[in-house]
Amino acid sequence: MNAPAWIDQHLKNPDAIADEAFLRGLPKAELHLHLEGALEPELMFALAQRNGIELPFASVDAVREAYDFHNLQSFLDIYYRCADVLRTEQDFYDLTWSYLLQCQRQGVVHTEPFFDPQTHTDRGIDIDVVFTGILRALRDGEQQLGISSGLILCFLRHLSEEAALATLDAAKPYVNDLVAVGLDSSEVGHPPLKFEQAFAQARELGLKAVAHAGEEGPAQYIWDAMDGLKVERVDHGVRCTDDPELIKNLIKTQMPLTVCPLSNTRLKVYQHMSEHPILTLLEQGVRVTVNSDDPAFFGGDVMQNYLALAEHLTMTRRQAAWLADHSLTSSFASDAQIAAWRQQMIDYLAQA
Repeated sequence: MNAPAWIDQHLKNPDAIADEAFLRGLPKAELHLHLEGALEPELMFALAQRNGIELPFASVDAVREAYDFHNLQSFLDIYYRCADVLRTEQDFYDLTWSYLLQCQRQGVVHTEPFFDPQTHTDRGIDIDVVFTGILRALRDGEQQLGISSGLILCFLRHLSEEAALATLDAAKPYVNDLVAVGLDSSEVGHPPLKFEQAFAQARELGLKAVAHAGEEGPAQYIWDAMDGLKVERVDHGVRCTDDPELIKNLIKTQMPLTVCPLSNTRLKVYQHMSEHPILTLLEQGVRVTVNSDDPAFFGGDVMQNYLALAEHLTMTRRQAAWLADHSLTSSFASDAQIAAWRQQMIDYLAQA
């Protein structure tokens, strides 16, 4: 499938390999980001000191050395340990604000971050503490940085659906502050249909739905997320390459996939970035987007993910603009806002 004609119409040198200056200037959205996964080691140590918590690491360098994962579960084991430093409203504010400052540096104009309230409530942290810290930072991000956002509450799939329903009930006072619910954590052995009732109740509250599917789990999980959970985006979704009929369906329906290339290679979904199918899927007509997932743990923010595609897959300026446009138009922002971003993109391409 060809890129939208307007991209070539406005873009100079569309077949040139995308460089850092061009990529940084592209207006883009991030649609697959776990706030807890944006906890950089430096901030982790600062919060631990503030809260009187002893970390199992001697230094920032020791933390980074521990981030050598061989699969999803090896990552999750350390991810949940690191989240223990988040205790107060200010901690959640500082975490979110730190991420928003990264967005500003990367040309991210809109973000729809995930957060896992169960990770915190199971440690005895009141859900109000989590919500108020995150939401205060997101509001400041819009007012002070011009970065709009939509918050997504994720259910932990390794826990029960009853626990998810209890979390949804506890979040009801904040339902107007959310745009969607999601599903994350250990995929294998925890199929999407395990949470069909929780997602149905979320829809009754007026929330949209997304879900992790087809990262380490099979292509069937993608079908189940779409058909059973009625999601409006699939997070990861790269295992769609195992099912030609699914590829055809994704192209026909234009179901967005929020792909995280560096995450996929760090967790050994692919051994090397040169094996990643994202640009092949793009050219086939699948609505793929580029995201960072857990940038503090995987060594790459959204810009570094774009750069990795340019370096290892020779991504062109045309493909980069196409991916960035997908991210903006696949967001849950209003039609008017998306139209404004499209014009911003056109203006940028005309002078890039």
